[in-house]
Amino acid sequence: MAGYHVPPLEVLVEKFESLPGIGHKSAQRLAYHVLGMTRSEAESFSKAIIEAHEKIHYCNVCCNLTDGDLCPVCRSAVRDTSTICVVEEPKDVFALERAGEYTGQYHVLHGAISPLSGIGPDQLKIKELLCRVNDNVKEIIMATNPTVEGEATAMYLSRLLKPLGVKVTRLAYGIPVGGDLEYADEVTLQRAMEGRQEL
Repeated sequence: MAGYHVPPLEVLVEKFESLPGIGHKSAQRLAYHVLGMTRSEAESFSKAIIEAHEKIHYCNVCCNLTDGDLCPVCRSAVRDTSTICVVEEPKDVFALERAGEYTGQYHVLHGAISPLSGIGPDQLKIKELLCRVNDNVKEIIMATNPTVEGEATAMYLSRLLKPLGVKVTRLAYGIPVGGDLEYADEVTLQRAMEGRQEL
C-alpha cells in the first residue's frame, strides 16, 4: 500500500492538517468524513466557508468579527461604555462572554507584540484603541494572554494609556478552580499571590 496515492484526498488531508490543533490522524478523519457527505452537504459546507470569508469583517469600533458595521456588543444599548476590555483575538471575546460576568465593551488587537515573529505594535489594532479613549472611558482592562508576548503587549499599552488619564487594570491570574497547588508553576503561584483578595 506504500504506492497507494489519491492526490485529491492527500490535498484535502493537507488542508485540514494546516488548521490549528489538527494533527495528521484528525485531518484524515475529517477528510474521510467530508468524502462521506452527499454532494449537497459538501456544497453547503464549502458555501459556509466562502460566505464566512465574504461576509465577516472587523467591527468599525472594537475590531471584533461581525457581519455588519458594528458587532452585537457595540450595537447594544445596555453595555457599559465606561470600560473597555482589551483582548488578543476574537475567540477571547467569546470566552469572556461565555462567563457572563463582564458587561462592558471590548477591543480586539488581533495578536500580541512578538518581535521574534515579526509582529510589532503597528501590526496590531492599537491606534484604533487609542482613538476610543475619551472622557466617558474610565477603565481599560488588559485581558491579553499570560504569556511573554501578552505581558509585553499589556505593559506597552499601559504606558500609552496612563498618560491619557484612564485607569488601566490587568486580569488577575492564578490557581484555577479545582486545581491543586502542587501542580501549579512558579509564575502561576506568583500571580495568585499578587492577585489575592480579602475574604
